[in-house]
Amino acid sequence: MVATAEFASVIDSSAQSLADLPPEVTAIVAGIDTTSIAPGVARRLAEIGFLPGETIRVLARVPGGNPIAVRIGTSTFALRRHEAACVRVHGQQVFRR
Repeated sequence: MVATAEFASVIDSSAQSLADLPPEVTAIVAGIDTTSIAPGVARRLAEIGFLPGETIRVLARVPGGNPIAVRIGTSTFALRRHEAACVRVHGQQVFRR
């Protein structure tokens, strides 16, 4: 998968969807898959911090999968499942409190 030049990253084919990441697991953002989401949504995700190399953690998910609470740095966001599905991640690690 290749992101647009605007996001300037090639997404590793082994990266998985943020929507599939279990709660309390950290990972590194690989990029945004712009082939399956509207350009405005991809741009918004990038603007709020979903950028390659950023550490991300799923805090919680509501039964049924919508929304998903995630943390990047000190910011917490609620994403719809289809938004989270476009964020590709790798390098999972269980978060220990």
